[in-house]
Amino acid sequence: MKSACCLIFLVAGLVVTGCGKKDNSSTTSTTVTSANNVQTPPAANNYGSTLVNAQQAAVKTVDVVSLNQAVQLFNVQEGRFPTNLDELVSKQYIGKLPAAPNGMKLVYDATQGKVTTVRQ
Repeated sequence: MKSACCLIFLVAGLVVTGCGKKDNSSTTSTTVTSANNVQTPPAANNYGSTLVNAQQAAVKTVDVVSLNQAVQLFNVQEGRFPTNLDELVSKQYIGKLPAAPNGMKLVYDATQGKVTTVRQ
């Protein structure tokens, strides 16, 4: 009878201990796996350069739009397109020519009266 009770307690102890140990190891394994698989999103790696590129694109768009508006105003008032962008400054349609964004240059087509930016 004593041996049967001891055997039952031993089996019950092994079951409880074994189940608890298995649960802890799987939880630990999951935690470790999750910690090792943490990845940085691609956008976070280039966040600074993305902001700079967005700012340059916005400045480029504003400068080109304002120059094209000045060219159209010149055309309406003078009856022709300016021969070059410096004529907009000399006749005071704009205060000064804006600087092109890094790696870009302003291109003016006098026949169509359009200003664009292109890569250098």
